Amino acid sequence: MVRRDPAGVRLFTRKANDWTTRFPLIAEAAGSLRVRSCLIDGEAVCCDERGLADFQVLRRRQNEARAFLYAFDLLELDGTDMRREPIEVRKASLASILRKSRPGVRLNEHLEHPDGHVVFHHACTPGAEGIVSKRLGSRYRSGRSPDWLKFKNPQAPAVRREAEEDWGR
Repeated sequence: MVRRDPAGVRLFTRKANDWTTRFPLIAEAAGSLRVRSCLIDGEAVCCDERGLADFQVLRRRQNEARAFLYAFDLLELDGTDMRREPIEVRKASLASILRKSRPGVRLNEHLEHPDGHVVFHHACTPGAEGIVSKRLGSRYRSGRSPDWLKFKNPQAPAVRREAEEDWGR
């Protein structure tokens, strides 16, 4: 999560660890957004030479200064709680505030397609971790939700490592 308010910028993990100093490019970009305040949900990423997320780089704490945020949701904007707004409204608002942002924060584009299997196949072919499908009209909810489904590519390095290390169990 990226929190921007009049006091400054803070980056938090899902376990509430403050990683603001660990990712300076993200903090700098969030600080330059033309808003009074915002709370952005996203994921810190370093990419390999093919443009695919390489989570090992972050895990080994290499190139953290180059990490950027893939922003995928907007929970608060200038004091307005956006969580009850449909995903389409939140994504449009997020796209608007990120339109002229610095390189440390990028919009995680969404794709509307009638066949999720086709989207999943196209994401997996180059080796992406997978896709997250969000029901149109859905509100923001922390944690798992039947409106947001994650489909993992079993061949992706991050997914294989997760299975080998038995993460989250």
